[in-house]
Amino acid sequence: MSLDVDLTRDALVSSTLSHGLGALGDRWTVQVLLGTFMGIRRFEQWQQELGIPRSTLSNRLRSLQQLDLLKARAYQQRPLRHAYHPTGKALAMYPAVLMMWLWERRWGRIRVELPARLQHRNCGRRFTPVLACRACGEEAEVTRLKLQLRPVSALIHLKARVSRAPRIPQGDTAHIDLGLRVDRWSLLIVTAVVLGCHYFDQLSKVLGIGPSVLSRRLEGMMAYGLLHSEVDRYDARRRIYRLTDSSRDLLGYIVCLSSWAEHHHLHEPSSIIPTHHCGHVFVPQVICSCCREPLRAWDVKPVYQARQAA
Repeated sequence: MSLDVDLTRDALVSSTLSHGLGALGDRWTVQVLLGTFMGIRRFEQWQQELGIPRSTLSNRLRSLQQLDLLKARAYQQRPLRHAYHPTGKALAMYPAVLMMWLWERRWGRIRVELPARLQHRNCGRRFTPVLACRACGEEAEVTRLKLQLRPVSALIHLKARVSRAPRIPQGDTAHIDLGLRVDRWSLLIVTAVVLGCHYFDQLSKVLGIGPSVLSRRLEGMMAYGLLHSEVDRYDARRRIYRLTDSSRDLLGYIVCLSSWAEHHHLHEPSSIIPTHHCGHVFVPQVICSCCREPLRAWDVKPVYQARQAA
């Protein structure tokens, strides 16, 4: 089946994923949010854990408050100091956070110290987050979902608010954290490949990226193991781009973030509609691998093995 490039472009531009990543897709915002779920509450804690410049951290905390993801509460009056707590809107993002944790444990090395394991208070056991279909409760293989594209007219011409992507550091690329290696554009490129864009010209048109910029991004993603390419056997002048195991593992994070943006951020339908084999539109939920119950932030206890050993 041939790719409808125009349809794919409009669906991706108007996707809840694109607009959700526009708000949350830069490296510091991702790490500040993840730190919040790991129990960091104070400005000095984030600065110590992340090494983030004070002005940058102030801007990210202000932005997260404007998005209604963090709420500041004063704990000291002179000088004034605030503790930052996740709101209900942020807690709704917990499935995406769990998928982020799972990817980081396997592929990344984030600067915020992550718990080695997670314990579900409801069943008392240590578990692995499992992506499941909310309709039937079965574990979902994201790569086997059937995708339908329905561009959302209300979002096509509404540009996603995007922070400038960070420059990826040179040097050791074996372990780069999610915020540095997997920024907004990387996740959109992964999604475009899932939608059938395997050639350079298709990716350029669907994503609206100039050739030189796209070349650098594709080279970087291949260097970091997120893509691999091969010569097209029908036309040796062209290369085909395909996902790797690490980029396939990002799909759980992508569908959870898209669902959160649809229901809690944009309040607009998704332009990329996944259907599970049970016949229902796929709405992701993340469940405990032991008791199979849906996971909520307040029911999960992080376990830091390194700290316990010390």
